[in-house]
Amino acid sequence: MRVLAFGIAREIFGSAAVDVVADGVSAAELQEILKKQYPRLAQLSSFMIAVNGEYAQPGTIISANDEVAIIPPVSGG
Repeated sequence: MRVLAFGIAREIFGSAAVDVVADGVSAAELQEILKKQYPRLAQLSSFMIAVNGEYAQPGTIISANDEVAIIPPVSGG
């Protein structure tokens, strides 16, 4: 599955998107997979998973053909 990255996640991945071998996993499981592959993600206070343009709940199941994005924490002013 292709995972798009924004903000600090893009810097951590070293690119705008990465390919992850996972299908039929939950959003929470994908977060753990990504933290293992990119340990700096675990240092973020939090990050969200978006699936097909909507924030995913931890139990949302993601298939290989879904559009997946990592949304890092955002600070405002």
